Amino acid sequence: MANLPNTKVLMIAADGFQQEEFFEPMQYLRDQGADVHVASMKREPITAGEGGSKSYTPELTFADVDVSDYDALVIPGGLKNPDTLRGDKHAVQLVRDFAEAGKTIGAICHGPWLLSEADIIEGRELTSYPSIRTDMKNAGGRWTDAEVVADQGIVTSRKPADIPAFNRKLVEEIREGKHKRTFKRDLKLAA
Repeated sequence: MANLPNTKVLMIAADGFQQEEFFEPMQYLRDQGADVHVASMKREPITAGEGGSKSYTPELTFADVDVSDYDALVIPGGLKNPDTLRGDKHAVQLVRDFAEAGKTIGAICHGPWLLSEADIIEGRELTSYPSIRTDMKNAGGRWTDAEVVADQGIVTSRKPADIPAFNRKLVEEIREGKHKRTFKRDLKLAA
């Protein structure tokens, strides 16, 4: 039985994503009945940088995305992927828009770097790949070493071994619907 009928999920990625953290959540969400799309800077193939060398051609650019069309956002890890995304103002604003709309956001491994750049983790409990825990704490997050953490619909995990728990928690949070959130700052980027 599909747990996510009539559900649309957006994944955002760039070259250098962790292969398992991209394809396994994508397939799991599709198996649950979700319609999953991928957006990147361009509609050109993006390639895994860790865990393999598979490629994927995004259906959308960041500019094509209408946040109101989606129920959730997923950010895979890897080292290069989230570092590239956090340097792109459109990717950062997408994360902020999903956060303001109360939609589920999932980030695994180094993916929470983008949550930090979007300034949405202050005061929230989260996890990440252990090497960036200081970055998460410096951004105001309450970092914990756990396979999956959910705080007001923001789901984080540490590494590929955590993917099954990450996937299950994503589905649970998406099924709960919108999450009421407050932020310490205005989330709109300066022009």
